[in-house]
Amino acid sequence: MAMQTEIEDQASFTSVGSGEILDSISDDADSGFPPVRNLAGDGLIPIGEGNPEFNLITASFLSGLGPVASDTTTLSVLKNSTESVLTKAKFMVFRIFTAAVARKNGGVPNMKYGWFAGSKEEIRRIISLGFSGREIEKFANDAASHGVGIHLVPSKLSLAAALGTEPDEEGLRHLLLCRIILGKSEPLISGSRQMYPSSSEFDSGVDNLQNPQRYIVWSCSMNSHILPSYVVSFRSPRLGGISRDGILPRPSTTWVSFPALISLLSKSLDPPRMNLILETYDDFRKRKLRRDKLVQKMREVAGDDLLVHIIKNYRGTDRVMT
Repeated sequence: MAMQTEIEDQASFTSVGSGEILDSISDDADSGFPPVRNLAGDGLIPIGEGNPEFNLITASFLSGLGPVASDTTTLSVLKNSTESVLTKAKFMVFRIFTAAVARKNGGVPNMKYGWFAGSKEEIRRIISLGFSGREIEKFANDAASHGVGIHLVPSKLSLAAALGTEPDEEGLRHLLLCRIILGKSEPLISGSRQMYPSSSEFDSGVDNLQNPQRYIVWSCSMNSHILPSYVVSFRSPRLGGISRDGILPRPSTTWVSFPALISLLSKSLDPPRMNLILETYDDFRKRKLRRDKLVQKMREVAGDDLLVHIIKNYRGTDRVMT
């Protein structure tokens, strides 16, 4: 069931209690294991294995990891609480803006969950102080970025988010799971330098309206439309074999060149998606786009499952994505 593997809307996730995350938070969450050092505290409460929230979050996280899921261990799930006056105020602000965006858009706030990847210290700072220009700078200098703002990855695409994590001194990686008020989203092309909504009609941005791989929240609303909710700490040795640029690991016996891969993809993708890959590859050949950005776009458009299937079944002798 999609509800078991993908954190999507409010009803499917908080099916117990009042249906609101901020109303369902308790101060006595059960912990089945010691919290990760230096991340517990500051209003973060460990959630133990067997807790419905723990089960759904870990199921969603692991199901989105694809080929690295089997070697990934979730060490801790920490939940943001309302222990401090400041945190309570942040929850109330988020609630107020949820209602405001809903009124603006015919009763639909378009609430989603999304991953934010960062270092342990960066996540601690966001939990304590909120998002800042430091997080926006990650994308401000990226020529292939879809707008300049806070970029989050849909909950079902945890591999894409995990690739952006940094191991800490103990080899653990950390992801911040956030609740997001998207409202009405506008599509943003790769390389867009847009920093604000193009008009009052829109509230956020996405890279693709039909199948978004990125949610973009503008700086003007980054601390009102994003609510940091959970921190997932994990160990995943195989992530070291996949670069942060999103390059797929090379199978030991089967490699495939870009032209061969594109030829094989044309047999599986519909014309609009195939045209998008061809246009991106043309930019790569003209040196308008870096190789890692081409690979990232191919992953976004074709999906990891299809790419891995093609590579594993290819019988050529070329290198992977050269």
